Amino acid sequence: MSVSVTFAGSGDAFGSGGRLNTCILVEAPQITFAIDFGASSLVALNALGIPHNRIDLILLTHFHGDHCGGVSALLIDAMLGANRETPLTIAGPKNTAEHLPRVQEALFPGSQVMTPKFAVETIDMETMASHEINGLKVTTYPAVHTEATNPTSMRVEVAGKVIAYTGDSSWTEHMPELARGADLFISECYFFSKSVLFHMNYPDLVEHRHELDAKRIVLTHLGPEMLRHMDDVQEDCAYDGLVIEL
Repeated sequence: MSVSVTFAGSGDAFGSGGRLNTCILVEAPQITFAIDFGASSLVALNALGIPHNRIDLILLTHFHGDHCGGVSALLIDAMLGANRETPLTIAGPKNTAEHLPRVQEALFPGSQVMTPKFAVETIDMETMASHEINGLKVTTYPAVHTEATNPTSMRVEVAGKVIAYTGDSSWTEHMPELARGADLFISECYFFSKSVLFHMNYPDLVEHRHELDAKRIVLTHLGPEMLRHMDDVQEDCAYDGLVIEL
């Protein structure tokens, strides 16, 4: 079965290179879902002409704004403008159900007086466990990033395909298992020439590439230095609007 992966947003937290925050849209025969939904995700989807009401599920890797900050805007627009009627599931690391309402109140004070007419389910996913969510098998692993964000890496099995994503993380012992047999391994890659704590960087990938048993590797979340060196790496580099068919 065909699975389409669109990098609606492929940038870092600071818009380096004019790129939008992380938003990876996956369209499969019976489900459309997003992996991470950064603050600029509605802008990204609108630029591509993709209605956000098509999204059945949002999977979050951690709580930084460039990975989850767009959820509040989606929910509010779904109630006020987009007139959503279908259920929406949001799944993320521990405390997701507690954290997202606080973010919404901070960004849109008073908005929680509104009650959606569609069902919203929020799921906290424990790490080192597999979760059956909306017909998907989602396995999450501990990541090494800012501890307060409850960071995870994620492996998603959908329609016979496997999509693996490091999230924001330094290299961990779990990365080989995360990548094992994946049709697409998406790795953040922040710096080109040096390793920086809490992020995957190109020197880390070079050192550990032999441990990554994936059919295709795509680098994303590129910082300014990586953007200058995209032609100097052997892996594909994501850009806003890139579509990959699996």
